[in-house]
Amino acid sequence: MKLSDHQFEFLQDVAVLIDFIANVKGYKVTGGELFRPEEMQRIYFNSGRSKTMESKHFLRCAIDLNIFINGKLVYEKEKLEEIGVFWENLNKLNRWGGHFKSFVDTPHFERNVK
Repeated sequence: MKLSDHQFEFLQDVAVLIDFIANVKGYKVTGGELFRPEEMQRIYFNSGRSKTMESKHFLRCAIDLNIFINGKLVYEKEKLEEIGVFWENLNKLNRWGGHFKSFVDTPHFERNVK
């Protein structure tokens, strides 16, 4: 599968995810980063906001979403777990940052492509 095919399917899943968050769960969701240049990733890596220089954002196969529950921006894994599980169940290549082993990143949703 070509990268553009992965990007297309990834964004289709993101659309389904946003619909689930907004219309099923009733939460407000806003967009964060989709593409991230290497220079920005290096800043995040050097400051500890990221644990890798191999970001799926480089491939446009990762997005950070801001999820608001009752008007409050939420990062707590327990409050977002259902959303993360929903995302991972959309496609076997989807991974949620709340399930990362080395670094919990709850706003992060990605397609695990090479």
